[in-house]
Amino acid sequence: MKKARLTLAALGVIAAGLFAFNVITNGSVKGTVTPADAAVRAWAISGTDTVKADISNGAFEIGDVKPGTYQVIIEAKAPYKNSAKDGVEVKEGEATDIGEIKLEQ
Repeated sequence: MKKARLTLAALGVIAAGLFAFNVITNGSVKGTVTPADAAVRAWAISGTDTVKADISNGAFEIGDVKPGTYQVIIEAKAPYKNSAKDGVEVKEGEATDIGEIKLEQ
């Protein structure tokens, strides 16, 4: 009887421990670049967190981005110049669309 109570109490503690943690779901950053063939990569940078994605047909989506505020940098091909967008807010489990970025020569 005493052993059954101890087992039941241990199971209760384990069950409570499993529900004590929240799982953080990362988000993403997406957008387009014009001209479509002028860019190579998109970067999302925040402190020590850096995530990148290739640009294909002028579109990109940087996945697995932790919630926070980022600077998004578009790495351009010559003769175009790199472009940056500050203050991009990524929320938990959501895709942040930063719209169209026009590259300049």
